[in-house]
Amino acid sequence: MGFVLVLALGLAACGETTDTAEPPAEPTNVVLSSTTSTEDSGLFDELIPAFEAANPEYKVQVIAVGTGEALELGRTKDADVLLVHATADEEVFVEEGYGIERADVMYNDFIIVGPASDPAGIKGAADIEAAMTAIQKAGDEGKTKFFSRGDDSGTHKKELQLWPAAGVEPTPTPETDDWYEETGQGMGDTLKIASEEQAYTMADRATYLSMRDALDLEILFEKDPTLLNQYGTIVVTEAKNQAGGQAFWDWVLGDEAQKLIGEFGVEEFGEPLFVPNAK
Repeated sequence: MGFVLVLALGLAACGETTDTAEPPAEPTNVVLSSTTSTEDSGLFDELIPAFEAANPEYKVQVIAVGTGEALELGRTKDADVLLVHATADEEVFVEEGYGIERADVMYNDFIIVGPASDPAGIKGAADIEAAMTAIQKAGDEGKTKFFSRGDDSGTHKKELQLWPAAGVEPTPTPETDDWYEETGQGMGDTLKIASEEQAYTMADRATYLSMRDALDLEILFEKDPTLLNQYGTIVVTEAKNQAGGQAFWDWVLGDEAQKLIGEFGVEEFGEPLFVPNAK
């Protein structure tokens, strides 16, 4: 009888342990502010699930905007970690105390795309300055247009560096340069507009290749040394989820993420859309 009573009490105790076990904690939200190019290219469809599988305590919310806006979200603490592509601005962001540290993640390059007819004749141009000057000349002659993102993105920032180097300073108003227009849109939408209008634009290679089949545009100028497109990551200082931001920063610079980045696009396009270069 005593043995039965002890056994019964033991089973009851086991039952209590099972009933009071705490359920697994819900993953905490990590806000990743990044560019439309990383979103439009499909890269995050590979990276985010892999990060969350390796770090089940976190769930990533991506805010895809231009780099200027992404940095501003960091300044206001509305993002925990950044993945952007305007190195000089990123370094200032860290120097001003808004970010803990910046590190290279990957790179690709910018390209000039336009209609196959190439009314500005930039295919085979000697350098990027000659290509930009030819677009401006053809625009002034009413032969073509150039669509700028006009959104303070990394792509837009790079484009604005190229015109003065070519001795051109276009302004997006019909009264001055009716061949130069700002879309105020992301990379994907700007490519669609340029395609519909049979005009030129500057794009990152990854977004163009991922959308190429839906566009009536060709790569007309590429491979100039000034068209390097470097991406970096920064953890926001005193972010709402700084631990989560740091976890993403560490992971995207690590072997698993760098391997995924290096393989992304190879099967479909025969080349990676981004080249990993974390140190």
